[in-house]
Order: sequence, then structure tokens, then C-alpha cells
Amino acid sequence: MVQPSVFFDLDHATVRRLFDGVDRVWDLLPRLSEVLASWLDGRQVIDGEVMAGAVIGTEPVFVAAGARIEPGAYLRGPAYVGPGAVIRHGAYVRQNCILLDEAVLGHASEMKNSVMLPKAKAPHFAYVGDSILGNGVNLGAGTKLSNLPITAPGRRKTFQVEVDGTVYDTGLTKLGAILGDDVQTGCNVVVNPGTLLGRGVRVYPNTNVRGHHGAGKILKLRQNVETAEWH
Repeated sequence: MVQPSVFFDLDHATVRRLFDGVDRVWDLLPRLSEVLASWLDGRQVIDGEVMAGAVIGTEPVFVAAGARIEPGAYLRGPAYVGPGAVIRHGAYVRQNCILLDEAVLGHASEMKNSVMLPKAKAPHFAYVGDSILGNGVNLGAGTKLSNLPITAPGRRKTFQVEVDGTVYDTGLTKLGAILGDDVQTGCNVVVNPGTLLGRGVRVYPNTNVRGHHGAGKILKLRQNVETAEWH
């Protein structure tokens, strides 16, 4: 139950092409540099709008017609920015990133070695590292997709993930989150390294999430708020 089709609708031609030959959903991440090399062929192609004050590095990038890079954004590359995608003011796109149709990386958000499928959005103060965001995913302001656990020096291990009672060795020392189609997080959610959320999962604000949660679940943080007089 870790195939890409479990998490994502693959009907979109570019999405289907992206996951061609990928058996376990996280196996796409170490292939991103290879995928982008084949798509970009070492070139920069800028068909979309790069607004004054935006910076594009010297690495290969593709910015499709209808895409927009806003002032203060830095697009390092290699990267692919699809039709209608927006990289907003102050965003930082590092190496090996793919933003497909109408994806949004917003103000003060950072993305590295990750994929945003069509209409996925990380609009405000987000970190997206070594992760895949499914179709229509929306990250609430301040959501962090952490990709590296705290370990002792020299003891970094590959991620083990458990799904439906089966433990998988991902072979990856960095792994953020796999968020299925239509996942939504509230503000200031922390998604721990190696988290997998099925389609339509909802995560309430301020929740700390880890592990695998299947499609349609709601993850809530319960707390008691005490009211007192101040005078």
C-alpha cells in the first residue's frame, strides 16, 4: 500500500510521467535530479513572467507560460515550474524542485528536493524538504515538513516507515512527508520526518504529526485553555 496511486490521482499526463516506474512512492525523491536532467537538458527556458526583483540562478530551470516568479523570490534550480504556478515574494526554491500546474510556494517559504503536484499550495512561512505534496494539498501558515531527525554525530540511519503493519526501509537518510491528494494542515503544524498521510487527511492547528495515517483521517490536538482575571 505504498504505491504512488494509493496517494495520488495519476490521470494528469505530467504526473503520470513523473511516477512512471516508481514502485514505492518515496522512491521518486532520489530520482529528482535525474528526472530534471532529462526534462531540462541543461537549459534555461523562461516562458513565464519573472517580475523585477526576482532572481534566477545559473542552473537549468524551466518556467512555463502562465507561471509567475514574484519580486524577492530566488529560484536556484534545477527546477521545473509548470503552467500557472506561482513562486511568491520572498520564497526560496533550492535544487531539484518540481512545481506542477497552479502550484503555489508562498511568502517566506522554502522548498528543497520536493514535488508539488497540480494546485498544491504552501502559501505562507512553510518549509517543504524532501517531500511530495499531492493534488490540491494546502499547508496552513507556518507548516513545517521536517526532513531530518535529531541524531548523534555519525549515526544517521535510513528511514524505516511502517504502513499497515509492514515496515519498509526507504533507503533514504533524508525524508520529509508524503501528503496524499487534498491533505490540509492547520497553522503551525509540524510534520515529523518520514510521515505519510493518505488522501484527504485533515490536521488541526499546532499538531505534531508522525507516522502513517490512512485516507480520510482527522488528526487533532486537544488542549485545555484556562481563563483568569488579570486585574
